[in-house]
Amino acid sequence: MENFPPDPVSKSPEDFVELVRRHSPKIYGLALRLCGNPVDGEDLAQETFIAAYRRFDQFRGDAEFGSWAYRICVNLWKNRVRYEKRRSFWKHIPFLGGGERDDGDPKPLEIADPRDVTDAPAEAAERRRWVRDAIAGLDPEERAALVLREMEDKSYEEIAELLGVPLGTVKSRIARARQAVKTALTPFLGDKP
Repeated sequence: MENFPPDPVSKSPEDFVELVRRHSPKIYGLALRLCGNPVDGEDLAQETFIAAYRRFDQFRGDAEFGSWAYRICVNLWKNRVRYEKRRSFWKHIPFLGGGERDDGDPKPLEIADPRDVTDAPAEAAERRRWVRDAIAGLDPEERAALVLREMEDKSYEEIAELLGVPLGTVKSRIARARQAVKTALTPFLGDKP
């Protein structure tokens, strides 16, 4: 990974282009995980940078540009989900997980990779569909917090800052999301992790 100097503090178009170059892989990764598919992920990442450019004069530099752009991405995604929910349209996020860490916190959820699944292809596809459906049914705020924690490996404090909510709210949203996914999958997986 490249070691970049600190983000530029001037607000020239050239500096913005440099910031996009530096941060686009992480923003795209977040957008992909939130949306669940590459096409929508690319659209959301592009919308994020367009919105960031339009608001670049408002960027105060209190936080890193990447954190600011993450927040824009999550907010745009939440707005999109609200819109889609009104139209009864759901997107799916394909990831699996289970078990507990040594500290009792659930293990991170992992992206389902068909090459790593030992089940028959039909069974693996069915399990991924169950998980996608469980994740799709989450409240948008819980889903965003869960994705930031499990997929983006953000700390609770970082998530609180990105979402603009108290730390306790982040913890409760993640706990509720994990429990909801577990509850939704229990009939399908039984005692399996």
